[in-house]
Amino acid sequence: MSALTEPDDRGSLDIDPAVLKKIVEYAADTAPATRHRARTVAGLGMGETGPSARITTHADEEVDVRLRVTLVYPGPVRAAVAEVRERVAADLRRMTGRRLRRFTVEVGALQADRAAAPETTRVH
Repeated sequence: MSALTEPDDRGSLDIDPAVLKKIVEYAADTAPATRHRARTVAGLGMGETGPSARITTHADEEVDVRLRVTLVYPGPVRAAVAEVRERVAADLRRMTGRRLRRFTVEVGALQADRAAAPETTRVH
C-alpha cells in the first residue's frame, strides 16, 4: 500500500456555486420554522415554492448567502432566522468545508401554522 501525498500536493476541489445553492436551500427548507408557499402566475396556481438562495463565493473559502424564506406564523422571527443561519452554516462547513461570511435573509411571507390553527367552519 503506497502512502498518500500531502493534501496540498494532490490538486484542488472546485465546488460549483449551484451546488452550494442547493445545500443552502435544502438546509433552510428542513428548518422547522420555514414553509413552502403557493406560487401563482396571473392568478393561476403554479405549485409551491420553497426557500430561494443567491450565493457569492470568495477565494478564501467563504460564502455570502442571500436567502428568501417563508416563515411560520405566529412565531419568533429572529429565533427562526437564527436557527436557519445555524443550519446553513453547519451544512456548508460539513459538506464543503466552506465558511459562511455574510448571511442576509428576506422574509418574503408569513404562513399560518396549520397544526396550531384552530379548526373553523365556513358558512357558505
